[in-house]
Amino acid sequence: MQFVKESVIRAAPERVWAFHELPDALERLTPPWEAVRVVEKAQGLQVGSRVIIETRLFGVVPTRWTAEHTRYEPPHIFEDIQLSGPFKTWRHRHIIEVHPEGATLRDEVEYEPPFAFIGKFVAPFVIVPRLERMFQYRHGVTRRWCENKS
Repeated sequence: MQFVKESVIRAAPERVWAFHELPDALERLTPPWEAVRVVEKAQGLQVGSRVIIETRLFGVVPTRWTAEHTRYEPPHIFEDIQLSGPFKTWRHRHIIEVHPEGATLRDEVEYEPPFAFIGKFVAPFVIVPRLERMFQYRHGVTRRWCENKS
């Protein structure tokens, strides 16, 4: 399955990249309604860096999520994959491209939900709306930081 969120940000791609390299970027990007706790912070976005978070599967079942950065091409793309966690598979590409008004931020998530065919059946009703809400929040946070000139 695939989920994509794209936004135009009125800032240079380098500024959008700089936001993602902030030491507290993950905390900033975590919506307040998500029950997430960072157990181990990634030491940057470089290939091989890992993050471990605790969250809840479908908002109820506690689970630990370990992700590793597998691609790092500043200021255009970085990628992380789930090593262990709630999804059967998860690959998240963060793509930043030049746009006439500044930059395009594009998040591409390829995932396979848990629970085989049941997960695929409920994904449009449970997973997709949660991803839409979360990435709407994340792009808004990124936009506000990047477009703030002070």
